[in-house]
Amino acid sequence: MTELASVSFPTVRENARGLPQCPQGARGEPPITRLTFEDGRPGWLVTGYSTARAVLADPRFSAKGERHHPPVPRAPTLGESPAAPTGMFNRQENMREKPEEQHYRKLLLGQLTDDRMQRLTEWIEKSAEELLDAMERHGAPADLLEHFALPLPSLVICELLGVPDADREEFQRASAVWSGLGETAEAVLGAFASLNAYLHRLVPRRRAHPGDDLLSGLIAADDALTDEELASIAFLLLAAGHETVAHQLALGVLTLLEDPGQLAALRADPSLIDGAVEELLRHLSVVHHGPTRAALEDVEIDGRLVRAGEIVMVSLAAANHDPEHFAAPAALDPARDATGHLAFGHGAHRCLGRQLARIELRVALGALLRRFPCLRAPVPLRQLPLRHDAPVRGVRRAPVAW
Repeated sequence: MTELASVSFPTVRENARGLPQCPQGARGEPPITRLTFEDGRPGWLVTGYSTARAVLADPRFSAKGERHHPPVPRAPTLGESPAAPTGMFNRQENMREKPEEQHYRKLLLGQLTDDRMQRLTEWIEKSAEELLDAMERHGAPADLLEHFALPLPSLVICELLGVPDADREEFQRASAVWSGLGETAEAVLGAFASLNAYLHRLVPRRRAHPGDDLLSGLIAADDALTDEELASIAFLLLAAGHETVAHQLALGVLTLLEDPGQLAALRADPSLIDGAVEELLRHLSVVHHGPTRAALEDVEIDGRLVRAGEIVMVSLAAANHDPEHFAAPAALDPARDATGHLAFGHGAHRCLGRQLARIELRVALGALLRRFPCLRAPVPLRQLPLRHDAPVRGVRRAPVAW
């Protein structure tokens, strides 16, 4: 089989605004190419949409986290990732090797019911309005990330896990530092430790005093789950459901503010917001580097032989900008049918909280456009510092005025 010249980062070319434009390998190149990771290791990069789906659905690839040799260097403020404890099933071995992960996922799916989503939707609508009230009192200009995009998903996690009202302000403060506002490694690691310790205290409280929350539901569904497992699952929900939603929302709003025509159409017809959210998920692809998979055996992909043990990185951003699947992928088009985008991954490890994330984004965007019909960005997006050195793409601040 023909060897390919090795490519290196970035995996997605960017436009003048620093957003994904055209993936390497999308035109005239294979959908899987040799890749040299930042630490010098050879591996493979998948940029094609169909190939990405195939790899992510293939049980011959392990989803084991590459903690010791991450494909993307961590930002200086992030430090080293701690070892994944029991319960962090998204960073353990492939489901074929770890059947208990299927049990965790089944338990969580049993809690993320339509009835819970409906109740959460009503709660999110109320919380969004309260946050916008506070932002309006603060006055323009305001940092959308600080005042709205980060606190809303944090509050949702609090409600989902049953965090008492008296603890939510401190929980939000720590989660904001950990997920985007931390300036130093000490601050970020301190926030991580604080959140982890709090969740280990919360689990026994929920066990002793159950309520109508997800943790209590998990305990009732399987009383064999240990406190360590429950605390780890809770932290996974925070990690997966806070930073990603916050930066998707902030970056999505700033992107729309640079397209007056699309923005005017959404204001005129709120029914278009659902489609706009799906297109923004595809267009921005904030989880831009990864996921990675390790081959458990020799696997042939599109004529290329991936040897057992080799690492394959699937670029979700590149796959979502594959012109073979999405016409004119660099264009933001809320009217397009973005169904099937890979923003939430694919296969056995597809994001469990995707329905909740969609609800948060739809509610937040709709509430923001209603409250501030003259919302504008005082600073062009291309002039704002973007996060390129973290697994989740985003902005470090999101100034808006009205």
